[in-house]
Amino acid sequence: MQTITQLEMLRKAVAQLRAKGGTVALVPTMGALHEGHLTLVREAASRADHVAASIFVNPTQFGPNEDLDAYPRQLQEDAEMLEQEGTALLWAPSVGEMYPDGFASSISVSGVSSGFCGADRPGHFDGVATVVCKLFHQVLPDIACFGEKDWQQLAVIRTMARDLDLTRPYARDIIGIPTVREADGLAMSSRNRYLSEHDRSAAASLPREMREAIARIEDGQHVGRTLAALEDALLGAGFSSVDYADLADAASLEVLSELGDRPGRLLVAARIGGTRLIDNMAVGKP
Repeated sequence: MQTITQLEMLRKAVAQLRAKGGTVALVPTMGALHEGHLTLVREAASRADHVAASIFVNPTQFGPNEDLDAYPRQLQEDAEMLEQEGTALLWAPSVGEMYPDGFASSISVSGVSSGFCGADRPGHFDGVATVVCKLFHQVLPDIACFGEKDWQQLAVIRTMARDLDLTRPYARDIIGIPTVREADGLAMSSRNRYLSEHDRSAAASLPREMREAIARIEDGQHVGRTLAALEDALLGAGFSSVDYADLADAASLEVLSELGDRPGRLLVAARIGGTRLIDNMAVGKP
């Protein structure tokens, strides 16, 4: 596996991969890799001839009071994990390489970015859309794989690719991979490591209560009362606050007061022990 930190060298390395023939898949990450990330790498390898992964802790998607400095960085360990999975190329630029002096551009995707985490984290999805667009232009992958755990992020990236007429990858080639979960159902996340033993145990109530709420909604029970009961259950289980717990259209992310015939998504963000956890699950017909 090649580990590359300079854009000029990246372009040469990608050209060399393409000279060998076949397709290239990109798996963008911020590092601190876990089984969820490795699942993306394996899925990418099943869909393309060569896999390129990126590790970049993107400062433009962190707010002023968020955990940029505390975000775990373990490049050597991550690189070893990627190499064991047969990754062809690791793109690990510095902040200065990604955002050189004088950088003055930003991409904003309205609509799908405005609610949920977009409302709680102003500017977050502008940072995501900008850095992912740059990664797409830098690597020019045929496909890109993202985890469905960040459902709103996936919607933002697909919309950005569609609206800007990206050709590598096309919007249809941005692949969402189902969320990888721990044995107790908690979605795998780099932020889980921030949880104390007590809070980690209590956090398992998040997917459990979400599944119960989905069963009620699909049974035809009142959506608003069901979601209010979900929030109460999370607070009772030890979460300090619930940023949102909403039923939304799976594609547009329009908040729904009833399920109807469209595929839905239950999206939740809640805080426990100073850590903000997000999760989402399908509701209704796929």
